[in-house]
This record gives sequence, structure tokens and C-alpha cells, in this order.
Amino acid sequence: MNLLVAFRAGLTSLMLLVAVEALALPSHSPRPGGVAVIEIGDARTGVTPRVQFGETRALVTAEGDRWFAVVGIPLDQSVGETTVTISIPGEPDRRLAFEVVAHHYREQRLTVENRSHVNPDPVQLERIANERMVIDSALINWRDQALADIALIAPVDGPRSSSFGLRRFFNEQPRAPHKGMDIAADTGTPVIAAAAGTVTVTGDFFFNGHTVIIDHGQGLVTMYCHLDRIDVEQGQSVTAAANIGAVGATGRVTGPHLHFGSYLNGTAVDPALLLIAP
Repeated sequence: MNLLVAFRAGLTSLMLLVAVEALALPSHSPRPGGVAVIEIGDARTGVTPRVQFGETRALVTAEGDRWFAVVGIPLDQSVGETTVTISIPGEPDRRLAFEVVAHHYREQRLTVENRSHVNPDPVQLERIANERMVIDSALINWRDQALADIALIAPVDGPRSSSFGLRRFFNEQPRAPHKGMDIAADTGTPVIAAAAGTVTVTGDFFFNGHTVIIDHGQGLVTMYCHLDRIDVEQGQSVTAAANIGAVGATGRVTGPHLHFGSYLNGTAVDPALLLIAP
């Protein structure tokens, strides 16, 4: 084993140890694109509450003797009071309110050489629409799975941009806000699973390039885009830190990097809120 491989193996082991010791809950960050952590009741009853935020079900986990809902807040969520609905068998539903606070996201202007990635033609637009249905279906999927810890391991070593929520302009044309974190790394750098789960989507997509989506349960989903190579298959179970592919520059990119997305209850949330601190 050469020194580089030994170093990476040791680093992965250390990250897994930190993950085991990490708290189950992220910080309460109730902003658009953030995460609300809401105490919802006594966990000693043994009955897991069901929590609904709008039309979608939210993740529920226990810490100590209390239940908590971990709710992803959409980037377009209005600032102000909103609610979740708590359902427990044999009891009337109840609502809990929390406040969504304002948050400013920056703007970014990028030049893309491939003009079709800025103004797709009709055939490409049809492809994009079909791919969007596949991706959206995976991102909103609900799979019952007890989660004791939702802290995520960084999928690749490298400088992490604070690009989540950026209002992007490609060749001076406005586009939707950026819904992930860009991590700089060279082409071919190994990419690992941020947590244990099931691979629900692999493929080569128009904008995202070679992509892997992993379902971790209870609406917690991670997405890995612009890969040079995919090393897993749809339906495959993976452990935390398992190799899933390699960094690349496929799809709509300006250079090699990993686009890493994290989702709760079907909405993109800032991965920095869920990642274990470097």
C-alpha cells in the first residue's frame, strides 16, 4: 500500500469515527435552503410521530428521550411563520409553528463554452424534461428507515465552495439558484458515499453529466454530479464511505469538480449544514 492510499484509508477511518460520535441533529438553521430542527415530543412512548411539512413527509429522529423533526426548507420559502403537522396514532393532529428567517445568497456569473448548455434546442429540451422527471422522482422518494445519525461524510477531499443558493447567470442569462455545494478536485479523484443507503439513480444527464443519487431513508437523499466515472449500479446498497465513482467534468461545467447535493423532504438544503466539519 503506497503512502497516498494509506493516508486516504486512515482519513476515511477517522471520518467514520467522527460520524459515529457526531450528534444526531444538525444545527437549527430555519432559513430558505436551511434546516429546521423541531422538538415534537417524548420518545419514551416508543411510538414514532409522523410529521408533515406542506405536502411532504419530514424526517423524524430521537435524541435522548425526545423526538425531533428535521425539516428541509425550500429556497423559495417565504420568510415568516410556518407550521408542521404532527400525527400520532390515537391522538388528534396538532400543529407546531416555527419562524423562517431571511438569508442573503450571492450572485455568480459564469461563461459556458458549449452554447447548447445555455440555450438547448427542442430535442435537448425534451431530453431535459424526461431527465427531470427521473431525478425529481428520486429526490422526493420516501423510504422508512430508522436514522440514528444524519451527519454526512464529505464525499471528496477538496476546497468547498459556499455556492449553495447562488443566483447564477450563464453567459449573462439568469438561471435557477444553485442547489448544491461545489467541491474542487482533479479529474479521477475518488468520490465516496456520504452515508449508507441505496443507489436509486445512475446515468448521464444533460446538465448534471454522470450522476449518482443515493437514498439514505426518511427523505434524506444525496446527489453526486459531473462524475468522470460511475462505479455503482442502480439498486445497489452502499455503506458510508464506499467508493461510488470519480470526479469529472461532464454535463454543464466550467471545469472538473463535484457537485454535491443534499435533500430533505424533497427539497434541496445547504450541504454545509449536514456535513461533518472538516
